[in-house]
Amino acid sequence: MSVLSVRGVAFTILGVSALVAPLSAHAQNADAAEPDKLWSMADRYWGEAVMAEARDDLLAENGDMKTSMLMFDRLEWQDTGGDGTLLWDFQGWYGGDINKLYIKSEGEVSLEDDEIEDAEVQALWSRAVAPFWDVQAGIRYDLEPKGRTHAVLGIQGLAPYWFEVDTAAFLSTDGDLSARIEAEYDLRFSQRLVLQPRIEANLSAQDIRDIGVGAGLSSIEPGVRLRYEIRRTFAPYIGVEWQKQFGNTADFTRADGGDADNIVGVIGLRTWF
Repeated sequence: MSVLSVRGVAFTILGVSALVAPLSAHAQNADAAEPDKLWSMADRYWGEAVMAEARDDLLAENGDMKTSMLMFDRLEWQDTGGDGTLLWDFQGWYGGDINKLYIKSEGEVSLEDDEIEDAEVQALWSRAVAPFWDVQAGIRYDLEPKGRTHAVLGIQGLAPYWFEVDTAAFLSTDGDLSARIEAEYDLRFSQRLVLQPRIEANLSAQDIRDIGVGAGLSSIEPGVRLRYEIRRTFAPYIGVEWQKQFGNTADFTRADGGDADNIVGVIGLRTWF
C-alpha cells in the first residue's frame, strides 16, 4: 500500500471518529439526563397523543392481539345400521395468548328417527399455564339426555411427539363425578394426505342408571381417519371406529336393546375458519 493510501485511510478513520464522537457523547448525555424519555423521543416530532396511540397499536399487534377460531374437528356420518348417525364435535375460542373463552359442543343425531341421542355444550375459561398447555374451567350443559348441568375442570394441550390431548372432569348438580380423555395424532403422508389415529375414553366414579352409565371405565372409542386437505380449512375424510362399552354400562345398553360393541365406518368433514 502506498503512503498516500495509508494517509487516506488514516484521515478517513479520523474523520469518522470526529463525527461519531459528538453524537455518541450527545446520546450518552441524553441517556444520563433523561433515561425514561428514550421510549418517547418521537413525541417531540409527532406529538404525545399520536405516539401514545401508535404504541398501543404496536403492543396489541405484538402480544396482546385478540384472535378467534371455529372448528368442526368431526362432522361425520357413521354407519350404525339403518340410516346411520350424524355426529358433530365442535370447538371455538376467542382471546389472547394467555386467556381465552372456549365454547365446545358434541353430540349425535339418529337419522333413522331424527332424534338427538346425545348432545352437550360447554363454556370454559382457558388459561395458558405452560408452553402448549391450558387449564380450562367452566360449565357443561347436557341438551340430551336429561338436561344435566356440570362443573368442568380440564387440561388441553399438545403432548410430546405432537399428540393433541383434551381431558376433563365433570361434577354434576346431582353429585355424579365423571371424566373424559381424548387424544389424537396427525400422521402426514404428504402436504394434503393425513392419517389421524384417535381415541376417546369415558369414566365414571359411580353408576348413573338413568343415563345408562356404569362405574369405572364405561367406554372407549379408538378409531382412525384418513383425510385429504383440499384446503387447510376444508378436509373430507373416511375412517373406521370401534365403539366398545364395559361393565355396567354395557349391561345397561344391552338391557335397553342396544349393542355394546360396534365397529362403524365413517364419512365426514373437518373444517375450520
